[in-house]
Amino acid sequence: MTPNFLQTRSLALLALLVLGKVCSLAHASSSSHRPPNFIIILCDNLGYGDLGCYGSKLHRTPHLDRLAAGGRRFTHFYAASGVCTPSRAALMTGCYPVRVGLGWTEPDGWVLRPRSPNGLHPQEVTLAEVLHEVGYATALIGKWHLGDHPKFLPTKQGFDYYFGIPYSEDMTPGPGKNWPPLPLMENEQVVQWGPDRRFLTQRYTQQAIDWIERHRHRPFFLLLAHAAPGSVAQPFAHPDFQGRSANGPYGDAVEELDHSTGQIVQALQKLGLLQHTLILWTSDNGTPWRKGHRGSNAPLSGWGYTTMEGGMRVPLIAFWPGRVPEGTVCHQLCTMMDFLPTLAALAGARLPQHPIDGHDIRPLLFGKPRARTPYQAFFYYHTNRLYAVRSGPWKLHLSVPQARRNTRAGRPMDQLLLYHLHQDPGEKHNLADQHPEVVRRLLKLAQQARAKLGDGAPGPQCRPVGRASWEGLPLGPEP
Repeated sequence: MTPNFLQTRSLALLALLVLGKVCSLAHASSSSHRPPNFIIILCDNLGYGDLGCYGSKLHRTPHLDRLAAGGRRFTHFYAASGVCTPSRAALMTGCYPVRVGLGWTEPDGWVLRPRSPNGLHPQEVTLAEVLHEVGYATALIGKWHLGDHPKFLPTKQGFDYYFGIPYSEDMTPGPGKNWPPLPLMENEQVVQWGPDRRFLTQRYTQQAIDWIERHRHRPFFLLLAHAAPGSVAQPFAHPDFQGRSANGPYGDAVEELDHSTGQIVQALQKLGLLQHTLILWTSDNGTPWRKGHRGSNAPLSGWGYTTMEGGMRVPLIAFWPGRVPEGTVCHQLCTMMDFLPTLAALAGARLPQHPIDGHDIRPLLFGKPRARTPYQAFFYYHTNRLYAVRSGPWKLHLSVPQARRNTRAGRPMDQLLLYHLHQDPGEKHNLADQHPEVVRRLLKLAQQARAKLGDGAPGPQCRPVGRASWEGLPLGPEP
């Protein structure tokens, strides 16, 4: 070795050390500025009054109560429908369901059925696609219910990974229902026909944790869409939870959901991701009435599948240590349609080019002083018909033809009913005669909605539902 060689080698080593230090600092800097992770935990048919932090005296929900104590609880948060397919369409697109053709479809009705020719149109831009475009890993684990045709599966709508059942867990074969057994899918393949529904919450939770661990080194968006409490009169729960609650099978399912949430939070904490993750915990609509069913929408009126408050106002807990103010409550109106524009803004992503109905609610999420609802009006659509409108604290039920299903919890359908929701969340005292000026103002807002989105028929700003044929595709399990 010559002195020149040693000198050159030393300089080279010094350069490598400096370069390594620069790369390390750059990595640390990029990590500190990495976009946040997003986890939406979406329950099925869980009521406004089913959690301890929302007033339940029957269900033990310590993990969710701690989540609310460490974050922000919303008291006027709405799904955009009282039933699941339209509600999930609103979450994914930031639009009223009627705008994207999923308020009512033929031949399905108000929700999509197995082997449906309908689904979320491929040209709609989903929340998953918005985030995927800026480098997010995306996964849906659980219930989809926006089309089970291969053309409409989650993997065709912006999700890198899918594990779950593409529609409701109660859509099983039976008299007059020539449906296949429930298909548990991974990506685009059925991995099990007719899975034991008692174990779905556990399986979905473990899949979610495994997926988070695999994608912990990059920004991710996870939609964990549980099947529970679900659409059946007697919900399913893991054997370890059966008989543990004070409220029968329904309470067992709710308490297992609480346990699942605790596991997700624990996994994030173990991986060092908790401070960098926004968790949004909610339900797709209120709990419905069924004989023997024990869900609660208290203190709200009515049941799921209706346009009463208990049908469409649902819990929302937002948790993000250091960003969402802990132990706070938001009483401003916001909706599931706001998830897309809000998460897009947090991720630095672009919004869809076509019109959407949701708003960026970061001021409400972060508890900014004097933050107010961005909604001049919120419209209660049931199927493709407008049933009610809310502006500020006032809600006006419109006069409509008698519905096939009662959407007003026994109240007359052919009258205008006006309620002050801050003073009367149970919608008991009709104030239409005392406040004719409010009635006129809300009727004008309703007419504006009809002119854009329609009422009984699609409006000029509505877009078509996706359509596909099952011809030539298998209609059931392989023999």
